[in-house]
Amino acid sequence: MSSDPAATAPMTDERPMGVLDAPNDGRALHASLGGVVYARHPVRTHLVTADDDAAAVISRYVGSLADDVRVVCVSERMVAITQGRAYPIKDIRAGRLARFLERFVTRPGYGIGLGSAETMELAIREVGAPRILLAAAASAVTKPFGVHGVFYRVAGPQAKAIDGPTSYTIPPYNQAATLGPKDPGGAARTIAAAIDAPVAIIDANDAGCAVLGASPGVDRHFVERLFADNPLGQAREQTPICVVREVAWPAGRELPPEPRRRLTPP
Repeated sequence: MSSDPAATAPMTDERPMGVLDAPNDGRALHASLGGVVYARHPVRTHLVTADDDAAAVISRYVGSLADDVRVVCVSERMVAITQGRAYPIKDIRAGRLARFLERFVTRPGYGIGLGSAETMELAIREVGAPRILLAAAASAVTKPFGVHGVFYRVAGPQAKAIDGPTSYTIPPYNQAATLGPKDPGGAARTIAAAIDAPVAIIDANDAGCAVLGASPGVDRHFVERLFADNPLGQAREQTPICVVREVAWPAGRELPPEPRRRLTPP
């Protein structure tokens, strides 16, 4: 399987805006957990910018939700963009420390992570040089023993959530780097109040899913398992929202498989 979603994703998408009844290309609509089947409806939106309000965008496109909705999941990148936390690469001036450290970071295969001087510079600004240096030292010590991913674990979720530019990202964000959302828990609570439904803000890719913030009552482990296969996709789908419904599955019909991540994280 190619690690570049651009190899299979169309350059344009003619699907309507709003909650979709069909999955994104190459993804599955239904998945099961513990014998229960869930439909994961992608929600297509306009191109979200810093001029948008996340709660207003989600309210506009999900509409009135039925009682069978288990949770509404929102891309952390969309929330961050509405908070003004996306920066054109040309405007990021990477310092000498960022240029030195980026060469030691393993690119994860589903993006560049902190494997560029510009995204490394954002990480240093976001969590501080001491923590990034500690992460780099821990990675240098463990990598010769075949232990990978230590850098991101030590640097923390704020650093790990930084998205760099890729060829398959929707313009203009294919030339921008984005920090993780500020106060994702607070953002989730605000959105939940606006749509009257549980909300999780997720950082999902083909190596799995992490919940960065959630409204009260959301089972984070459930969401991370249900989105392990990244049903919203990794390219130009323009579906930063997902409405999760519990489905009454026909008796005797084989259950859809449980979600499995597509790539092994570094």
